[in-house]
Amino acid sequence: MTTEEGYVWSTVQDAPVQELFPGMRLRPLWQGDNGAKAYVLEMDPDSRWQGIDVHEPGPEEVFVVSGVFNDGDRDYPAGSFIHAPAGSSHVPQTTTGCTLFLFYPEG
Repeated sequence: MTTEEGYVWSTVQDAPVQELFPGMRLRPLWQGDNGAKAYVLEMDPDSRWQGIDVHEPGPEEVFVVSGVFNDGDRDYPAGSFIHAPAGSSHVPQTTTGCTLFLFYPEG
């Protein structure tokens, strides 16, 4: 991550990889002073979150960069934006594989 004149930028390729579950990799891109965080989540075909993903303490913002994301209820193709309010939950999964941009404005 590099900082210059108040701007912060990073690349997905340079972000460390954290294996969340088999076939699911999280790459941290940014963390703000107030706890806000931005990530890229890479999901291989036929991968699934183990358990239920509960959004706490705040909401989750999701942008589907590529592939098709399923929240356990419906499919969201590339280009979709999802706002999941604090306290809501879902079971992230994909049959095709997908890449997501995740933003947590409250951490």
